[in-house]
This record gives sequence, C-alpha cells and structure tokens, in this order.
Amino acid sequence: MEFRFFYHFGSYLLMLKGMFSKPENPRMYWKQLMQQSVDIGIGSLGIVFIISLFMGGVTTLQTAYQLVSPIIPKATIAQIVRDTIILEFAPTLTSIVLAGVVGSKIASELGNMRISEQIDALEIMGINTKGYLVLPKILGALLMIPCLVVIAGFLGIWGGKVAGVMAGIISNDEFMKGLRQELRIYNIFFALSKSYTFAFIISSVSAYYGYNVKGGALEIGKASTTAVVVSCVLILFADYALSAILL
Repeated sequence: MEFRFFYHFGSYLLMLKGMFSKPENPRMYWKQLMQQSVDIGIGSLGIVFIISLFMGGVTTLQTAYQLVSPIIPKATIAQIVRDTIILEFAPTLTSIVLAGVVGSKIASELGNMRISEQIDALEIMGINTKGYLVLPKILGALLMIPCLVVIAGFLGIWGGKVAGVMAGIISNDEFMKGLRQELRIYNIFFALSKSYTFAFIISSVSAYYGYNVKGGALEIGKASTTAVVVSCVLILFADYALSAILL
C-alpha cells in the first residue's frame, strides 16, 4: 500500500512537471482553454444553482431552529448564515459536488483518448500531450471553479434570505442588517484560497487518473470512480489543513 502511494505520488508529480518541460506555441492551447472553461463553468452552473439555493435555505431554517432564545436578536441568524456559507458551504460543498461532475468528466475524457490511442497519435506527431491535454483542463478549472464558488456564495445567502422570509422566521430588513454586521473581508479571502486549492486538486487528480488508464472501457469507469473518491478525500484533508493554517 505504501509503495502504491509513492508510485502514484511520483507519477503525479512527473505529470505536472511534464506539462511545462517542452515549450509549445501558446496559440495551440487557447482554443483548448476556452473549451474547457465553457465545459467546466457553464456546464456546472445548473447543479451549482440548485445546490446553493437549498443549501442557504436549509442553513437559515436550522440556524433559526437552534437560536430559540429571545435575548439573541434575529439579525444574528443572517450573520451566522453568511459566515457559514462563505467559510465552509460555498467552497467545500460546491467543490465536492464539482469533483463528481467535473472530475469524472475529465478522467473519462482523457481515459477514452488513452484507450483509443489518440494520445499516442498526438505524441507521435511530436505534441507534448501533457501540456496540450492536461494543462488547459487545470487552467480552466482554476479559472472557473472559484467563479462558481463566488456564485454559490451569493445564491446561498439569497436562498437563505428567501427561505427565512417565506417561513416568517426573519424579516427582510433584519436579514439585511445581519448581513452587514461584523463582515470580515478576510473570510472572503479564505474562501477564495480554498476554492483555488480545491480547483487544482479536482482537475489535476482527475487528469492524472484519466491520463494513465490502462485496459479497456471497464478501466475507464474505475479510473473515473477512483478520481472522484481521491479528489473528495484530498478536498476534505486540504479543507482541514487550510483551516488550521489560515484561521
């Protein structure tokens, strides 16, 4: 087990090194980068929209359920919902879902190219396949996933406000007052730091497992599943590490 870990970790680092080892014409990658950005960003908007709205609504309802003391002002509900969504739910929950949506897509796409020998054909043509196929996916994820996290944060807070007002828990004015109370800009920086870290984990780990597939269609499925599982575990580990270091 230990040797397998070091084997995969070493191969992963060599893949990352290989992306930059051979300079290519940047114009080759622009179209790839734009295509990956559209696939990752626009293709994931729907699921992020749905998750964020319900995430915010549930957070508001459960926070109000626990804050039953009349001493605590209702504006505190909005403050707790805001900080919970910004610090944890928007970056972490969104990234875990995207690990399943984006990660499996990247792994299966590269795995299919490996099995059908398209990657071998590109290498025979003298193209650095790690740079041409893997790098645009990682850059596209680093570009779009933080944007999706920001959208998830806004939608989550808005969904929390709508749920609270519709349930009669908190008025619109009280919620807006709570949103403005003791807002720390550092929390937003922390959330963006997590989103960039998670974006790199999702894209690079999924690309590694897809790029190194050996076998047939069954192995592509196994690689996609493994990529999602490993990405989720690394996201949770990085979440704890970043919280311990930055907070």
